[in-house]
Amino acid sequence: MLVAMTYDLAAAVLAWMSAYGLAYDFSIPINQVPTMLLDLAWVLPLEGAIFMYFGLYRGIWRFASIPDLRRIMLASGTAALAVPALLWLQGRLANLPAGISVLNPILLVILMGGSRFLYRAWKDGDLLTPRPPDATPVLVMGAGEVAVTLLRALTQNIRWQVLGLLSDDGSKLGRQIHGTTVLGRLDQVAAQASRLGVGHVIVAIPGDNSDARRRAIELAVDAGLNVMTIPALTDVLAGKVSVSEVRHVDLEDVLGRAPVQLDSPGLHGLLENRTVLVTGAGGSIGAELARQVARFDPGRLVFHELSEFALYMIEQEFSVAYPRLPIACVVGDTKDEIALRHVMARHRPEVVFHAAAYKHVPLMEGENAWAAVKNNVLGTLGAARAAMSQGVGKFVLVSTDKAINPTSVMGASKRLAERVCQALQHQGGHTTRFVTVRFGNVLGSSGSVIPKFREQIARGGPVTVTHPEIVRYFMLIPEAAQLVLQAALMGGGGETFVLDMGAPIKIVDLARDMIRLSGFSEREIPIEFTGLRPGEKLYEELLADGGTTLPTHHAKLRINKENGTPGADWLRGVEEWLAAPTRTEYEVKAGLRGWVPEYRPAEH
Repeated sequence: MLVAMTYDLAAAVLAWMSAYGLAYDFSIPINQVPTMLLDLAWVLPLEGAIFMYFGLYRGIWRFASIPDLRRIMLASGTAALAVPALLWLQGRLANLPAGISVLNPILLVILMGGSRFLYRAWKDGDLLTPRPPDATPVLVMGAGEVAVTLLRALTQNIRWQVLGLLSDDGSKLGRQIHGTTVLGRLDQVAAQASRLGVGHVIVAIPGDNSDARRRAIELAVDAGLNVMTIPALTDVLAGKVSVSEVRHVDLEDVLGRAPVQLDSPGLHGLLENRTVLVTGAGGSIGAELARQVARFDPGRLVFHELSEFALYMIEQEFSVAYPRLPIACVVGDTKDEIALRHVMARHRPEVVFHAAAYKHVPLMEGENAWAAVKNNVLGTLGAARAAMSQGVGKFVLVSTDKAINPTSVMGASKRLAERVCQALQHQGGHTTRFVTVRFGNVLGSSGSVIPKFREQIARGGPVTVTHPEIVRYFMLIPEAAQLVLQAALMGGGGETFVLDMGAPIKIVDLARDMIRLSGFSEREIPIEFTGLRPGEKLYEELLADGGTTLPTHHAKLRINKENGTPGADWLRGVEEWLAAPTRTEYEVKAGLRGWVPEYRPAEH
């Protein structure tokens, strides 16, 4: 600030003397020099005070912009009025040469504003930006605000040399943005890259324009180019990364899911300063739920997890990412209702997210069938009853699309867990509201096909797909967790929310995308079909037969209304069935057919 003030005062001296010079064609009469200097002795402190009043030193020269120029112009205009007024009060205005009152403020704007913008241009690398000979030539796909921000950031990054922009906006073709020409349309990326000898492209299209972003990525991949993209704008705004830190395109970018719109004020009301407990907190969904909850300033987060290592990892993450957020790490099994009651009595959670579950379809068949039922159903019942006993306000069950017309033990067990929560909701004597949220596969979650495909590609293939026609719904882990929070806010008790998963995706197409994004062809990394696994469907449904869905005020959430609610006798029967220490696979599947009438075990 002191340096800036000193410069501006020096600029004021130079402007005043230059104005005199211009007024006299740079031949100032000797008798005018004492008048010029005497007037300057009064003008300088006056202009300094005006500069301070208009906040010229609140801005940073490195980031000088139009608002800074506006303040300089206002200060200079005020000085143009104040200086003659001061000299008039002293009876010295008659001695002021004609034109000084006009020339002085103009020169002030030039000297003060110009210096700031020259300094910023120098720091941004816009004045002298020699690129090293090893800078990588690159094309940028996109010519909107994101691309402008990227170009500005890349001026300071000597790794890349942007040779041109591509955009489908016809009004921008042939025009320049930050000195870089818009060369053509997005679909001309292959031709332009070949003409310029470019092997890399950066996709600078925002994530909320998912269709255009996906198309750009596919065009670049089909052209055989190395495709990069910018970091998520949320990470840029949070200061985690710079927009110039481009990264390789991931499958998540190709999936092109639009950002979730959350009721932030409502979620603050639900979670802020409250204790929230997450079961299965070390798993991919539970951990992401915890991260999303942390955004809304809970009073305390309680992690409940059976795996010691998973609990340790989430504890370490939160100690760095959220050092001021109180957390509690509890090793425990949701099937142990008594222990869980003690945990809830000690921490008094007001919201519980129940994400603990076994979810691997083939593994939960055969000899693991009873373990799946005990964990997914008895664990839900134990956690729900513990929540009821301690007056928890909301209990949110994380369910799956595999619970709809299930063909696997895992899917049937999750459907039974849903019905258990419905039965508990209609019992008297408690204030807990039970909400169920169903969604499909999430990219990158533990046990999903994405990590498996990555490993297979890294080993050189082949990539194994069970069936050429198998399809699944996919969404991103943060997106799923955010919608679970939104459903928790909207749920009044007893509802089953269904998430809008978008269009189903063929797993074989997913495999092909991953191979191409890794820089290989199907000749280099072949795809092999291995046949459907035990309990696996060709396709998943999001809505049960016989159920009706009702829209909500949120575009990505619908409510599944079911026919009939199980009663107390039904629930007692389920508890008696679950009390057995062990059951054979046949007994498990026979029992599930009784409790979940729509369950039809797969026959392959």
